[in-house]
Amino acid sequence: QVQLVESGGGLVQAGGSLRLSCAASGRTFSMGTMAWFRQAPGKERQFVSAIGRNGGSTLYTDSVKGRFTISRDNAKNTAYLRMNTLKPEDTAVYYCAARRSILLDTASSYDYWGQGTQVTVSS
Repeated sequence: QVQLVESGGGLVQAGGSLRLSCAASGRTFSMGTMAWFRQAPGKERQFVSAIGRNGGSTLYTDSVKGRFTISRDNAKNTAYLRMNTLKPEDTAVYYCAARRSILLDTASSYDYWGQGTQVTVSS
């Protein structure tokens, strides 16, 4: 089993920045891709970004390209999501997820999930 714990969420004004962290523990050797999803009230969970095992491959949803940057530090078993130029529509609970294999953008493909961290962007 792999346990994921997110941190770094909070309230920020539009145009501001936040950095989310996702700390993994347990059988971390079984992790390949790490990803971030988000879910706004009344909406389905949405893919945000993913990063491959060695950090060389990344994937972003169109709405965050150029504003968000995903990274990982395998020595610390931690993934990050740097979010710049935040907009009110970025408001959601952000979830970290992990799977054993290649990058995918579908939530059902991920084996492990964190509990989520709230990001609220005020206008």
